[in-house]
Amino acid sequence: MRISECMTQNVQVASPEQSLRDAARAMADLDAGVLPVGENDRLVGMITDRDIAVRGIAEGRGPDAKIRDVMSAEVQCCFDDQEVDDVLQNMGNLKLRRMPVISRDRRLVGIVSLGDLAANGEAAWAGEALGGISQPGGDHSQTAH
Repeated sequence: MRISECMTQNVQVASPEQSLRDAARAMADLDAGVLPVGENDRLVGMITDRDIAVRGIAEGRGPDAKIRDVMSAEVQCCFDDQEVDDVLQNMGNLKLRRMPVISRDRRLVGIVSLGDLAANGEAAWAGEALGGISQPGGDHSQTAH
């Protein structure tokens, strides 16, 4: 099966010039934790709720700061004609739960998540990828300093 058969299409895209407030509102409206960032139909980055919290608020940026200031510009993506098992393996290796999907002419055409893949009959592969993603990464403390 190809990724184009199970990806989410018509994805809302944020502009790098929009504010963090705009991104947070869009995520809340969509019940999503990530937005692709694009210019002229081209993927230029991704912004997550964690980017807003850690690179934005925690570093003293306000809600009117630009998405460009906190987004991840280096984005791992896949092509819409790739096979699902190849993409799943790549997602597991890269420890990603979701990945933007682009066409061969590098235009954003969708996004694929482990949930999309599990819902489309790839539950075993998605579970294996999630197992790799969810491996402990070392000591973690939530105590106040």
